[in-house]
Amino acid sequence: MAGEKGANNNNNDSDNDKPLTLGLRPNINQFLILVLVNAFVGSMIGMEQTVVPLIGAKEFDIQSNALIVSFIASFGLVKAILNLFAGKISDKWSRKNVLILGWLFGIPVPIILLVAPDWNWIIVANVFLGINQGLAWSMTVNMKIDLVGKEKRGFALGFNEFSGYFAVSIVGFVTGYIASIYGLKPYPFYFGIVFAVLGLLISWLIVKDTRKFTLLEIRRQDEDTPVESNDDVNLNRNLDFVKVFLYTSWKDRSLFAISQSGLVNNLIFGVSWGLFTLYFSSYGLGTSDVGFLKALHPGIWGILQLVTGFMSDKIGRKILIFPGMFIQSIGVWIILYSQEFVGWVLGMALLGSGTALVYPTLLAAIGDIAHPNWRATSLGVYRFWRDMGFVIGAIGIGYIADLFGMFIAIQIVALIGIASGIVVIFLMKETKNKK
Repeated sequence: MAGEKGANNNNNDSDNDKPLTLGLRPNINQFLILVLVNAFVGSMIGMEQTVVPLIGAKEFDIQSNALIVSFIASFGLVKAILNLFAGKISDKWSRKNVLILGWLFGIPVPIILLVAPDWNWIIVANVFLGINQGLAWSMTVNMKIDLVGKEKRGFALGFNEFSGYFAVSIVGFVTGYIASIYGLKPYPFYFGIVFAVLGLLISWLIVKDTRKFTLLEIRRQDEDTPVESNDDVNLNRNLDFVKVFLYTSWKDRSLFAISQSGLVNNLIFGVSWGLFTLYFSSYGLGTSDVGFLKALHPGIWGILQLVTGFMSDKIGRKILIFPGMFIQSIGVWIILYSQEFVGWVLGMALLGSGTALVYPTLLAAIGDIAHPNWRATSLGVYRFWRDMGFVIGAIGIGYIADLFGMFIAIQIVALIGIASGIVVIFLMKETKNKK
């Protein structure tokens, strides 16, 4: 079976005559190229991580927390919608073409931020950023899953998310440091132009489409699944979009638990991205110190995913997810009650550690349950709900901060994290080795 040729390979690759083999080792070159591409995808967020909320508060003198974090809402809403359809589109247009399209929408982002005369331009830039992230990041996830098959799915996704969020951390810190010396504009955004151009060129010239690996996995699974199986979902190879949406969002209890956990995880991340910047700044911290604290969350999260993704392949998914949600909430509470730099460092470190337990594991769990024929669509549905967390966090928690103060708003975020972990405990079944 490993010797079968792939179908729908429209790249005319030089190695077309080589047999397809699922797995990390035989596909390591393309895997590492995709790791690099996702680092550039993450760098586009890192460019904004520290600088943009401060531009709203200091450059445009915006007093409303909800209005300042509105750029995260526009980003999250567009990204969520694109996530929903990116997998289905890639099944028709190819993964590579959708990846390239994502980068074409990424190029205007730093340019708009450079010349923005008011906050509306910032929101427009983040609409483009949401399209870039929804298409490009989704494809790096799907393409890595395509390449490695099911045996090292957690490790592959841990590596993918490591590259993206470690880049968020490093670029967020560097741009914060540069902004502390040269100002919030324009120098931090010059990096974004470089990231977008390099990401586009690598995706266009070097990345190869991976849909043929999915087709190989589908054929293998069809042969391995006995006809008498009672698993109607796995036997139905042609679930339409609506059925996959309902199944992933609600009908399957494990997938529901996974989706709500992803939503809450990104709600917390959105609050960290927006409100924590303003919270730390309110204590008189300089831009470089704020950048350092903000970098701890995605930095630790990114590095630890190399371990947690691998761990989930060995010990299971659920055992990492619910403690991860609890640890995030503990980190939020420490940030809230310590009111000093050392406590903030500890809190942001715990926030990153908890997220690392959850993030790649949730993606791997979706891959465990979904049939390869509709896996990309199911991942898109999960990522839709996950990134709606940005919207709910920015609008809902930002509005609560305006009404009742930032302390109450952040307190509510911690409680939501605890509730999400409890849902996972009671509703999610272990998904590792489901197939």
